[in-house]
Amino acid sequence: MDEVNRIVTLCGKDWAKIGVEFTFLGGKQECENCKIKRACLRLREGSKYKIVGLRDGTVQECPLHDEGVIAVEVVELPIMAAVDAKIAVEGARIHFEKRKCTNIDCGLYNLCNPVEVTNGEQLIVEKIIGDAPVDCGKGYAIKVVELKREG
Repeated sequence: MDEVNRIVTLCGKDWAKIGVEFTFLGGKQECENCKIKRACLRLREGSKYKIVGLRDGTVQECPLHDEGVIAVEVVELPIMAAVDAKIAVEGARIHFEKRKCTNIDCGLYNLCNPVEVTNGEQLIVEKIIGDAPVDCGKGYAIKVVELKREG
C-alpha cells in the first residue's frame, strides 16, 4: 500500500488485525473528555477504512473498548458507486448525485446511493469497473466505478 495514503489512528485491541475493514462512525459522548481523542477521531465519518499496518502495540485505556486501543495504520477504501455512463471517465471530477429512487429492493440501490457520500460531494472517478450487474429499472445507462475524495 502507498505510504503516503496511510493514516495512523487508534482502534480496539481486540480487532486490530491487518486486513480488517470498518466504517468509521465518528466519536461518541465518552470521547469528549478523552486525552487521546485526536488520534482516534482523525478519520472521515462515514468512510470505509482498511487496517494495513500495526504500530508498536502499546495499549491505551479507552472507555469504549474494554481491552483498550492500539495504534494502527489505515487507508481509506475507494467508494463503489453507480454513475451515469456519460460521466464514467477515469480521472473525471464529478459532483455525485444520489438517484431519486425509492426501490430499496433494487440490486443497484446501494451503488446508486452509497452511504459514505453526501449529495453534491465532489469526487474523482478513480477506476471504471464496468457495466452495472443488472439493468436499471428506471432505464438509466449506468457504469460501476470506484470514486475517491481529493486529498
